[in-house]
Amino acid sequence: MATNTSSFPLRHSRDNTLQNTVPFDEKNDGKLRNTSVQFKNCRGRIPSINASRLRTMYLEAKDDPTSIVAAVCTYDGLSSRLAEEAGFPYIFLAGYAMSSSLGLPDAGYIGFQDVASIIQETVRQVSLPIMVDGDTGYGSSMNTKRTVEGFALSGAAGVMIEDQVAPKRCGHTKGKQVVGRAEAFSRMQAAVDARNQGVDIVILARTDALIVSYEEAIFRAKKFVEIGADIIFIEALPNKEAMKGAIRDVPAPVMLNNLEGGLTEELSAKQLAEMGFAAVSYPLTCVAAKIKSLRKAFTNLKDSFKHAAPPPILIFAEVCEGVGFNRYWEEERKYAVDS
Repeated sequence: MATNTSSFPLRHSRDNTLQNTVPFDEKNDGKLRNTSVQFKNCRGRIPSINASRLRTMYLEAKDDPTSIVAAVCTYDGLSSRLAEEAGFPYIFLAGYAMSSSLGLPDAGYIGFQDVASIIQETVRQVSLPIMVDGDTGYGSSMNTKRTVEGFALSGAAGVMIEDQVAPKRCGHTKGKQVVGRAEAFSRMQAAVDARNQGVDIVILARTDALIVSYEEAIFRAKKFVEIGADIIFIEALPNKEAMKGAIRDVPAPVMLNNLEGGLTEELSAKQLAEMGFAAVSYPLTCVAAKIKSLRKAFTNLKDSFKHAAPPPILIFAEVCEGVGFNRYWEEERKYAVDS
């Protein structure tokens, strides 16, 4: 497995946590054999290699001011595979990005089955752990438990559950509300129980309670950790002072959203790592690139109609390579039949 040798490891390469503990046999001939597997930092009843990898990344980055786990938020199999090819250490299927792929705002439109299908599609395309946005759990605490169980069985390594009122909305837009403490804690307990009783999955607990007060957000974050969440995300921390306070006051790895033009002061990944953040996500990059590039491509194509051939973006061979035809053709030859 590749390792990152830069002086400031943003963990842009594949995680090598299990390099010496999992006896993978790359030349497996299909014969029966006995084997033993050791995973680090497990919590669920049934261990998960990718939950182990993801949780270990977060824990190691929490205690290392020179390291942070950075993820660009993707929305489908292709965008996720391109993120892996770019060297990101894990995949984050975020609600904003997934909603955008359906032409919808991040306002509670998508549900359990929509997201489960995207997870299954993405699992087939990447080898990295996948964190998935589970929004509010799509209903009651019982729905939340089903969501966490279903996402784990679909192949997700992690799930984010938040304390907004349903239907939720993007944390940097107007009109959001949070549920009361009792409902928020019941929702998180259901998520943790689903993990503990079933397939291991990393629980990313999100609170939007800064709309109430900083003290309320910290109270909820601490309680989420007490219940059993693995990592905390306090949405829309406004500035360095609030960020430093969250790192100081939350006894667990903490993630930050780096959202262009949002409510949070924009800092480099290096600055966030030095501050103590374990993870940073970039929720708008894929969506913004998609909107801007498609608008430009469509405009250029229309402008070319009367005077030239379509302007090149990528040649056909490059597009085929990007969508996976080269790998398909290589594997297809293995199963060719002489008619």
